[in-house]
Amino acid sequence: MPASKVPDGRRIYAVGDIHGRLDLLDGLLDRIARDEEARGGMRGDLIFLGDVIDRGPDSAGVVDRLIALRAERPGTRFLLGNHEEVLLAALEGDVKLLRLFHRIGGRETMLSYGITAEAYAAADYEALVEMVRAAVPPAHRSFLATFENMFIEGDYVFVHAGIRPGIALEDQRPKDLRWIREEFLSGEGVPGKVVVHGHTVFDDVVDLRHRIGIDTGAYRSGGALTAMGFEGKERWIVQECCPRNAEAA
Repeated sequence: MPASKVPDGRRIYAVGDIHGRLDLLDGLLDRIARDEEARGGMRGDLIFLGDVIDRGPDSAGVVDRLIALRAERPGTRFLLGNHEEVLLAALEGDVKLLRLFHRIGGRETMLSYGITAEAYAAADYEALVEMVRAAVPPAHRSFLATFENMFIEGDYVFVHAGIRPGIALEDQRPKDLRWIREEFLSGEGVPGKVVVHGHTVFDDVVDLRHRIGIDTGAYRSGGALTAMGFEGKERWIVQECCPRNAEAA
């Protein structure tokens, strides 16, 4: 098979699931800046694959940092992960999805927005909806609502979770792009394309003929936040790792 490539004159860095780890995000952005300087030439565009919030200790700080980053680097793209989808639905008053938000790490997100652990524990779900609405700034809500479903560049397809096998890219359902797992991981992929995704955690980057998984568990103790760079037919890993302190864990 011919080597997959991005268009000439393009350099891209795809960033995996951050999950509230502002410390790792800041470190990774520094590493990307040094990588750009070492490689010279063009500045790269960043693509964040979704799940920037939940589970880790500073989702609010991550969103602030990404809003500032978009102003610094207007070519930056953001894909909607399942965690952002659930938070946005909760902000619309969907109590059922607020329950899911709680189960998948939303408590840590709300604490990062200033809700105390005591107030969070004491609230029922109806009260929690109002607390969440009051805590998340309108600018953050508007920013998350701009996140995209899919981005295609050359021979690469960037999505959060994966794609439904056997379905044309233009016919993919947003739900699958954000939630699919086993059917995609065990499938054959898209002819002529390589799917770059997060969502499913692996200890190391999974680089296969038809898909590349770069969620390396940033929220876990000792986890890593991974980016992959693309230029021409070349691709490479940029990664930031550090142990979580006892408070963050």
